[in-house]
Amino acid sequence: MHLTIGSAPDSWGVWFGEDARQTPWHRFLDEIAEAGYEWMELGPFGYLPTDPKILKQKIDKRRLKVTGSFVEGDLSNPDTSWPRIERQLRGWGETFHQFNAKFLVLIQDCYTNLFTGEQIAPSRLDDAAFARLVDTTHRIARIARQDYGLKLVFHPHAQTHIEYEDQIEQFLAATDPDLVSIVLDTGHHSYCGGDVVSFMRKHHARIPYLHLKSVDKTLRSRVAAENIPFAKAVGMGMFVEPSKGVVDFIAFRDLLAEIDYQGFGIVEQDMFPAPFDKPLPIAKRTRAYLREIGMG
Repeated sequence: MHLTIGSAPDSWGVWFGEDARQTPWHRFLDEIAEAGYEWMELGPFGYLPTDPKILKQKIDKRRLKVTGSFVEGDLSNPDTSWPRIERQLRGWGETFHQFNAKFLVLIQDCYTNLFTGEQIAPSRLDDAAFARLVDTTHRIARIARQDYGLKLVFHPHAQTHIEYEDQIEQFLAATDPDLVSIVLDTGHHSYCGGDVVSFMRKHHARIPYLHLKSVDKTLRSRVAAENIPFAKAVGMGMFVEPSKGVVDFIAFRDLLAEIDYQGFGIVEQDMFPAPFDKPLPIAKRTRAYLREIGMG
C-alpha cells in the first residue's frame, strides 16, 4: 500500500468561491501546512487566487503540492449548465499544469437547496436525464484528458443524483472505465448508508482517489429519520474526526493494505460555516491519527 495523504479547503469550512463566512485563503494555506499536510486540493474555483503564477508562488512558498480540485454543475441539464462547467474546467487547466496536478474531481449539483433544504429537482433521475448525466461526464472527461492531461474522478455525493450504492453501481456500469473513475468519499458513502469497506473491496479497480472523513452515528440516524437537509446536517456536526465516527478506519486500512492500494487520500471534514479558529486543531489531530494507525 502507498497512500499519499493530503487535505482540502473543505476541512476549513470552505464550500464556495466567495463567502465572508469562510476562512481567508491565505490563512487556510498557512494552516494546512502547519497541520503537517504536504498535499492539497485547491477547493472551489475562485477561492484561491485564479492567476496561476500568483497561486504557484503562494503554494510553493509553503512547500505544498497539489493533487487537483473539483468542478461541479448540473450534468443532467448541460444545455443550461455547460457555460458554468466549462468556466471551471478551463479555469483549472493552466493552473493544474503548473503544479503537475492530475485529478479533476467532478460533482453533480445537489437536488436540494443547500441553505433551505427545499427540493429543487427530482431526487432520482429518469432514464433520459441519467443518460445526459453520463454523456456530460464523458464529454468533460475527454476535454480534461485531451486538453490538460487530467484523469476524471467522479464524486458520489450526498443529496445528488449519484449518492446511494445502487446509483453509484449504475453509474459505473454506464461509464467508460478508460475515461471515468470515481472518488470514494468515506464520509458521504457512510452518510448515505453505504458500507465503505465492502464497496471498496468490490470496486477498487475504479477508485484511484479517496476522500477520508466520517460521520456521527447517532446524528446520521436522526438526519435520515427526520429528512434533515444536507447543509443543516453539516451545521449540526454530522461530519466528525475519523477517530470519532462510524467509519471503521482500521478495517479500511487493512483492506487498502490487502489490495495494495496506490493513490491519494484527501482528508475532508465538511464544516460550513466554521469559526476561523476551529479547523486547525482538528486538522492536526486528524493528521496525527492517520499516522498513528498507519494510513500515510
